Amino acid sequence: MKELLSLYQNYGLMAYSDFTLDRVVKTFGLTISSKVDLYSSVPELKCSDFLAETIRYNLPFALGSNTEKSRSEMIISPILLELIRQLNFQASLFSGIDFSVDAERGLNGTCDFLISRLPEFLMLKAPVIIIVEAKKENINAGLGQCIAEMVAARIFNEREGENIPAIYGTVTTGTTWKFLKLEGEVINIDLPEYYLNNVNKILGILASGLNEVEK
Repeated sequence: MKELLSLYQNYGLMAYSDFTLDRVVKTFGLTISSKVDLYSSVPELKCSDFLAETIRYNLPFALGSNTEKSRSEMIISPILLELIRQLNFQASLFSGIDFSVDAERGLNGTCDFLISRLPEFLMLKAPVIIIVEAKKENINAGLGQCIAEMVAARIFNEREGENIPAIYGTVTTGTTWKFLKLEGEVINIDLPEYYLNNVNKILGILASGLNEVEK
């Protein structure tokens, strides 16, 4: 994958990681709408005892090594897998796969996590509903990249005949989560940040996007 990204750079092509918030807004003609408590009415989804114990056990190791990889593997992945389980495996999770959708517009590279509303675990299929971008520390620095991946998800869905009204995204350090929602040309950014001590709310927000598509 490093070789692929190097090839993009050699030919002057952008990748998801090249997008800042300002750049992604200008490139795709988006409008930012910052909202307070965008998900305040979303009910919590109670986590299992297994997830609670997993987080308690893994957290010191993840924070101790303090890398994106450790946070992804020890905190983020267990939460997302819990989400899939609670949805009775009627959704699928993909981690670190190539998601090159439109090279000419810079929609190239890998996504940390993609969640599709189909129970297909061997191959990514539309509709892709949620993009999860993992960051070591600076959440705001990851907003541009996450939004670019959300735009790519919408294009991917449309090509597959799935016209999903909204794409959901989150930028997370594992312990802190910020949520986004792309509707039309408007990117809604929820101003509050959610923390790991309220994992039930985090699960509830993630599930709300997938449940909305099911409706």
